[in-house]
Amino acid sequence: MLIPAAVDLYFGNDDWRTFAFSALFTGGLSLGLALATQGRPPPISSRFGFLLVNLLWLTTCVVGAVPLLASSTDLSVADAFFETVSGITTTGGTVLVGLDGLPPGVLLWRSILQWMGGLGVIALGLFVLPFLNVGGFSYFRIESSDMGDRPFERFSTYTTSLIAIYSLLTLICGLCYAAAGMSSFNALNHALTTISTGGFSTHDASMGQYAGNLAILWIGTIFMFIGALPFSILILLAVAGRLDALRDPQIRVFAGYVVAFVVAVAVYLRVSTGMPFTVALSHAAFNFVSIITTTGYASQDYTLWGPFAVGCAFAATFLGGCSGSTSGGVKAYRFLILYKLLVNGLRRFVYPNSVASVRYGDRPVDDTVQRAVVLFISAFVVIWLIMTILLAATGLDLMTALTGALTSLTNVGPGLGDQIGPSGNFANVPDSAKWLLSLAMLLGRLEILAVLVIFTPAFWSR
Repeated sequence: MLIPAAVDLYFGNDDWRTFAFSALFTGGLSLGLALATQGRPPPISSRFGFLLVNLLWLTTCVVGAVPLLASSTDLSVADAFFETVSGITTTGGTVLVGLDGLPPGVLLWRSILQWMGGLGVIALGLFVLPFLNVGGFSYFRIESSDMGDRPFERFSTYTTSLIAIYSLLTLICGLCYAAAGMSSFNALNHALTTISTGGFSTHDASMGQYAGNLAILWIGTIFMFIGALPFSILILLAVAGRLDALRDPQIRVFAGYVVAFVVAVAVYLRVSTGMPFTVALSHAAFNFVSIITTTGYASQDYTLWGPFAVGCAFAATFLGGCSGSTSGGVKAYRFLILYKLLVNGLRRFVYPNSVASVRYGDRPVDDTVQRAVVLFISAFVVIWLIMTILLAATGLDLMTALTGALTSLTNVGPGLGDQIGPSGNFANVPDSAKWLLSLAMLLGRLEILAVLVIFTPAFWSR
């Protein structure tokens, strides 16, 4: 909070006092709690891990909303909480209008929230756990659903490498944006929200502000794609030089459906509108990589591209990037395992006594992981339908309720329709709907099951 305070002070905006007071209040409260809870850490268990994950994300969202609520933006409690949850969960839906004229501190704070969320508040919180002689890797696995092996034996080495690579990619992205024509301030903000696959922009038009600058669009496309790759793979590649790590099956699946959607929509735009293929490919790549990686930027209102493009956008909202990345969605590895389960199931109709294992690359997938994938998909569909009904009950039309629930659960940001589509925002959504959407964003970011488990009677029973 002191960073946007310093920026507002530099530009002569009175909001610096709000951020400074919020920083001192939060820091003082946190210090008091830290001093009051010194002593032996609680015993480590899976239940403690689930509870820790949920409480860290929830409290961070509450604290992050304080400066927004007290700033000159005049946000309500529901608006400030929604904006913060959207930032921390890297969803990218916003209730703010007139972004181009907002105080620089507010704009930077939104971007910092997304940068923190992309890295993972849990990953940041786990830096202190090694100093308490508490292992933290199991907690990070709860949030990331990363089934792979540890890239390093020491968790501290892993987290240090993660921070370094994440920060370096952000710096490179910002320098590329600046070199392509963005101002320094805009380049910084967009770099923070591109690598985090968050999608907050400093413009009401989002990346449509730079629609004519194809270089900026391709820079955004490349770094959104990188942000959706498994960071454990990036660490192995950068630190250990392990090129074989790129053979991770989920990367091939992810890259495959990205290329398929981008090429199909680009050809459709060229044929249906006569748009030059280079321009069509640039906008198709930017917008569909943005949707698939759950970033939420938009260079154009793709709902005006025709029914085929809209249908592709709706389907792409489900996909997501890779496990262990900054993106949300269902994610590529689940689709891969679900496909293998389907193939094996159909095979058993023909050969009832056959035995075929589900494999992820050259490794068999155990029954626990298979059940987790099926449970997630089932819970996702059920929660999506329930959220759609609840949002419709607040007065939203079916398209807004349906896609609003979907885009919040997948942490994409914009939905479909005039109200929350790529050219709209969530400003005019009822407060009751904003609370529901905030819950959906948290559910989606924490992989749904990690939240639902704390509401079961078994979780609280001894």
